[in-house]
Amino acid sequence: MLQPKRTKYRKPFRVSYEGKAKRGTTIEFGRYAIQAQTAGWVDARQIESARKAIVRHMKRGGKIWIRIFPHNALTKKPLEVRMGKGKGSVDRYVAVVKPKMILFEVDFHNEADALEALRLGQHKLPIICKVVKKDDLNG
Repeated sequence: MLQPKRTKYRKPFRVSYEGKAKRGTTIEFGRYAIQAQTAGWVDARQIESARKAIVRHMKRGGKIWIRIFPHNALTKKPLEVRMGKGKGSVDRYVAVVKPKMILFEVDFHNEADALEALRLGQHKLPIICKVVKKDDLNG
């Protein structure tokens, strides 16, 4: 699972995901990609699950690029704990995703298989996405 190698000495604040993406909106490496249509947090487990679904359908052929990384730690207090006594421990790491952001890119020799693999991968993500081609997106 993806997570930062090193973190600082304090727990971070929650990060907002409002607004549109300023960068990461074009296909840079592959020919096909998953593009976010709504904003949200994508968990490290969800990223790994989508990656596995894509790789399995392509039968470990082609190339895949993951364009998001879960930098932000979310904390959670244990169940049935009273209020106060500080902030909870780190529960999971999330990536902040904004609309029009490219999440995964794929380069595969068969277009139909590549699009089907990305379709299967986008079902593992908690936000609304669509599959795009480099020709359509970058013009």
